[in-house]
Amino acid sequence: MSNTVHATINGLPVAVTKGTSILDAARQVHVRIPTLCKHPDLDATGACGICIVQIKNNGKMLRACCTAVEDKMEILTETPEIVDVRRSVLELILSRHPNECLTCLRNQNCELQTLAADFGLTWTGLDSIVPEHAIDDSTHSIVLDSRKCITCGRCIQVCQQDQNVWALSFLNRGFETRIAAAGDIPLWDSPCVRCGQCSAHCPTGAIVEYDESVKVWEKLEDPDAYCVVQIAPAVRVAVGEAFGFPVGANLTGKIYAALRRMGFKAVFDTNFGADLTIIEEATEFKSRLLEGKGVLPLITSCCPGWVNFMEKFHSDMIPHFSSCKSPHAMVGALTKTYYAQKQGIDPAKIFMVSIMPCTAKKSEIIRSKEMYSSGYQDVDVSITTREFARMIKQSGIDFVTIPNEPCDHILGMYTGAGTIFGATGGVMEAALRTAYFYVTGGDAPKLDFTATRGLKGVKEASIDVAGTTVRIAVAHGLANVEQVIDKIRAAKEAGEEPPYHFVEVMACPGGCVGGGGQPYGATNELRIKRAEGLYSEDFADQLRCSHHNPYIKQLYDEFLGAPASHKAEQLLHTGYQVLPEYKR
Repeated sequence: MSNTVHATINGLPVAVTKGTSILDAARQVHVRIPTLCKHPDLDATGACGICIVQIKNNGKMLRACCTAVEDKMEILTETPEIVDVRRSVLELILSRHPNECLTCLRNQNCELQTLAADFGLTWTGLDSIVPEHAIDDSTHSIVLDSRKCITCGRCIQVCQQDQNVWALSFLNRGFETRIAAAGDIPLWDSPCVRCGQCSAHCPTGAIVEYDESVKVWEKLEDPDAYCVVQIAPAVRVAVGEAFGFPVGANLTGKIYAALRRMGFKAVFDTNFGADLTIIEEATEFKSRLLEGKGVLPLITSCCPGWVNFMEKFHSDMIPHFSSCKSPHAMVGALTKTYYAQKQGIDPAKIFMVSIMPCTAKKSEIIRSKEMYSSGYQDVDVSITTREFARMIKQSGIDFVTIPNEPCDHILGMYTGAGTIFGATGGVMEAALRTAYFYVTGGDAPKLDFTATRGLKGVKEASIDVAGTTVRIAVAHGLANVEQVIDKIRAAKEAGEEPPYHFVEVMACPGGCVGGGGQPYGATNELRIKRAEGLYSEDFADQLRCSHHNPYIKQLYDEFLGAPASHKAEQLLHTGYQVLPEYKR
């Protein structure tokens, strides 16, 4: 029996695999069916009703996103009747949506606004019934404005199914339906881990990042402030999307130049912190693997969304967690100690801004006393890639034509290993390169540990390190992470050898390239291209191992002494706490 069905869409023949939705089939013949609720990452729900199509012979109207193509179907997508119904649905949605486009962070980047423009909706004949609900900005990472919710359900689906966090749900019914933290409590008190995937998948301004760009501008205008900045690995291959560059274009030099023109007195790179993290983490791994100092597996701690998830749901894993701070936190601490001393600057005047692909970084910078290890708040403000793109536009800088500039090398010089931190598996690959060196005294004959790469939810491998077998796992997307945690826990309870020696976790699908603060519209196709931009830089770099970074060596010689030294522990490491356990 054939697994292929044949149909026509607007008279165009199409052959697709049985079970293919009308929406996906239409794309194969270059027919665009509008939709608001469907996202490539998520299952179809048919919630919005915009994607209706008509079946020619019986006149039935079906929702294209969740209806499979049947053999000999004659599908119509552009009849006047369909356009009329879609316009009516849009009018209904707009009747309960606030008319605040000019003051919304999603202005000119809103799927609802775009559709309204496509349909020429300059007014609706329906009375406005916009609900009055308080804005929830309690997390200082994301902002939830349920007045702007169109009840598409994307945020709930990604929070509950993809992330397994269950912080969001629909409350009430009918016209009173709204999005909120489960139990109608503030997001701060909910299971929310601040990953921002809800904001990345929201089609409107109902959930957005907690914007702090105004605070950055105020400091840049303050003559007494010494403003410094750092950029994360994933930012360089994503910010260009806001300016028409191809997805994955690496714009590091342009970013450095733009930041200097904005008024930052020093431009650093979080990749330097990534190299430093590898040195400290590889040292920690070696002590656990070869010297028995601590339990295995060692689990990476670079991702604050994952740290929040672990503390709330899997606190029994705390002994397995690396004590290393995330790379931007390390750079922040060193800016107000090492850099301040070398430059003779009063650290009280230094204002450190980190540009991250992540919303969880906003709450990470105040999460514990270790984030003040310099004697000050190590990182003062963390903004997302989206905020940064808006700041470039506000500054009047022609980002497309601005020439490249270098970073300030003292806390900016990095290796290819630091660059690949932005992709899932990159931390593991970078760590293995240096761990191999620490175990054997020489570099691995092949630096590309490709088993860690790709978008498979959980990647497992056994790596030979000069006769020592190292079992690894890489997981991204928090629902996938639990498969790994369950294996570790089961072995522990059975008194068996751990299934892994080293585990890398990233909360967001694809790792930081798919972070909650990245440009909107991320799909797996885009995540792959962004990751390719990072791997291309790594491959072309003369220095591809963190332990070869000359400025890292200088840092230890001049200031830290040695990896895992008392000063390194004080400035570069952190602790974890058991948070109230949430039931899901």
